[in-house]
Amino acid sequence: MIKNRRSGFTLIELLIVIAIIAILAVAVFVLLDPLTRFQDSRDAVRFNDAEAIVNAIHLHQVDNGGMFLNAIASTTINTDTWYMIIDGGGTSGMNSGCDDTYDDGNCDASIVDDDDCVDLDQLVSGGYLPSVPISPNGVVTWDDGKLNGDEGTGYALRHNKYGSISIQACESENYDSIIVTK
Repeated sequence: MIKNRRSGFTLIELLIVIAIIAILAVAVFVLLDPLTRFQDSRDAVRFNDAEAIVNAIHLHQVDNGGMFLNAIASTTINTDTWYMIIDGGGTSGMNSGCDDTYDDGNCDASIVDDDDCVDLDQLVSGGYLPSVPISPNGVVTWDDGKLNGDEGTGYALRHNKYGSISIQACESENYDSIIVTK
């Protein structure tokens, strides 16, 4: 007697393989944690931007005999006063709304006064920066700060004792704060 033998997979075997693949896919997805990876990448951009700003300020200072930009020279030295960095783009830029109440207190640096803005467009016009960096969007959608009512770049500047400058990202997602000092 000859038996007809069919080759192939049964429905149960196919379902088991699909279930195993689904379990592995979920496990890999959970291990990779894409939300954290996106947050890490935005924080890396913020750190690099802060470093680029502080290096451009330092290079401008070296090229100009130790003198700061006029906008930085007019800031208060040796206090905890932070200034929202803006890019006026050759115009007046925002001269109010720089305090962190506009972004609902979402800035890690405490920017207290409404007029605590510092316009770094001279770094762009002088060739030290291609453009004033704007922080990647997190809780707040940041902008260049060219107009009153804008949010600002999402970076803050502090003029420290002995002439050092600190740049802090207003938002940091996976770190306590992102500060670069030079």
